[in-house]
Amino acid sequence: MAEGKIRSTDEKFMRRALTLARKGEGSVSPNPLVGAVIVREGRIIGEGWHRCCGENHAEINAIRDATETVAGATFYITLEPCSHHGRTPPCAEALIACRPGRVVVGAVDPNPLVSGRGIEALRQSGIETEVGLLEEACRESNRIFFKYIRTGLPYVTLKFAQTLDGRIATASGHSRWISSPPSLRFAHRLRAVHDAILVGADTVRMDNPELTCRLVRGRNPLRIVVDSGLRLSPDATIFSDGKRTVAVATRHAAVENRRLLEKKGVEVLEIGEDPAGRVDLHKLLTVLGKRKISSVLVEGGAAVATAFLKGNLVDRLLIVLAPKIVGGGVNAVGDLGILRMEDALGFSFQRFTRCGADLILDARIGRPTMTPP
Repeated sequence: MAEGKIRSTDEKFMRRALTLARKGEGSVSPNPLVGAVIVREGRIIGEGWHRCCGENHAEINAIRDATETVAGATFYITLEPCSHHGRTPPCAEALIACRPGRVVVGAVDPNPLVSGRGIEALRQSGIETEVGLLEEACRESNRIFFKYIRTGLPYVTLKFAQTLDGRIATASGHSRWISSPPSLRFAHRLRAVHDAILVGADTVRMDNPELTCRLVRGRNPLRIVVDSGLRLSPDATIFSDGKRTVAVATRHAAVENRRLLEKKGVEVLEIGEDPAGRVDLHKLLTVLGKRKISSVLVEGGAAVATAFLKGNLVDRLLIVLAPKIVGGGVNAVGDLGILRMEDALGFSFQRFTRCGADLILDARIGRPTMTPP
């Protein structure tokens, strides 16, 4: 078979493994998303994905799914097989015991406990092992895990809906609904695949949201409300069921409201102050990381969005752009203290998607490479 044909076939099966890996979204955190496909003579004989944190990894599920012996077959795995004992035994050892003819790995695991050791173990056992097939796509699928395992901080996605003229509410503060019903379902799917969702006190005060993913299937994320002084009413909808709800405040928070919230089962988390006397968001993210929260969806409002951007704490930006103009109103982002255009925060667009009547802009932090005219 010609080299180009082999490469094309390999990519086809790795793309299938990537599709399988995505099935674990919302269930495997803080572990990575991994998919595995076992192939013999161009036929898939087994496949699997990491379904839930603490359960079998993708390779083991694929082996158990196999319809015939896997000895001599080719394994396509999106991320390097683990080589250490955690909640489950090392996948590299399981692969070696199966004696595959070939293993194709998408990306190296950045976890210091693995980081090439799984690949080396396979090669030392005489198993042909290739690394780097569709590497960029495999790394992108695990962008949350890669950041978390390297920094200990959760991956932060900032999402908001705005009009064409950049407003998230009218001059009176009215904001329901800027975007279309399909975009609302998109927002709920986004919540379902994040560990936590975070909003500021103004959003709770103006919109009184539930912050659940009730429009789609999936678990509700941990709900986090940043309220430095703890001045929100304990009767807000988000506090009606204290389960999996955290109110973040400083040491100056209102004592009586703290007592009322804790009585409802809401956790009140005290975080140090930033220079302006508000909750220090970097310190908050550090605490969340230590709690194994690997991803946070920030849904606003404007003050919180501005603070996250100003602190360079955003990894991904999702803007739902509605085909509406309201004129005067509430800006999506406030003053960042930027006076020169060359100092503007840089993002690179990843994709543009139609969603109902709206356009969803998906961008990552980092200045795009510009080609001179």
